[in-house]
Amino acid sequence: MTSNNNLTPLSEHLCFSLYTTSRAIQRLYIPALEKHHLTYPQYLVLVSLYDLGKISIKRIGKELDLASNTLTPMLKRMEEYGLVKRERSKDDERIVLLTITNFGRTLREKVSDLPQILINKSGLSDGEWHDLTRLLEKLYQNIQL
Repeated sequence: MTSNNNLTPLSEHLCFSLYTTSRAIQRLYIPALEKHHLTYPQYLVLVSLYDLGKISIKRIGKELDLASNTLTPMLKRMEEYGLVKRERSKDDERIVLLTITNFGRTLREKVSDLPQILINKSGLSDGEWHDLTRLLEKLYQNIQL
C-alpha cells in the first residue's frame, strides 16, 4: 500500500472537528437531559416549540434538519410522554400541527441553563462566541442542500 502525502489528515478535516465537538456538547448536556428523561433531539424540539409556538411537523423538521422518518416516531413518543400535542390543521387536514404542552414548557424551562453551561465551559470570549456562531450559521447556509 502506498502513502499519499496529499491526503488531508483527519485532524485537519473541519467535518471531523464539528462532529466531535457536537458529540462533546451532547455529552455535556446528558446529565441534565437524562434527569428529565429527554434525549438531545427531544430537547431541540422543545426549544423550537417554546420559541415558535404552534407549527407544522414539516416546519419543525426543517428547523431541526430532521427527516420525517426520524421525526415522526420521536414526536409520537414525546406526545405519549405529554410533552407535545399533535393535531390536524382545521384549514388543511393534510397538515399536522405541533404544540408544546404545559408539561413540555415546564421541562424546557428546567433545562434552560444548558446554553449557558456550554458558553461557560467553552473558554471563549463573548466576541469569539459571537464570531463562531455567525460563521457556523454562514457555513450551514452555504452548504445545505
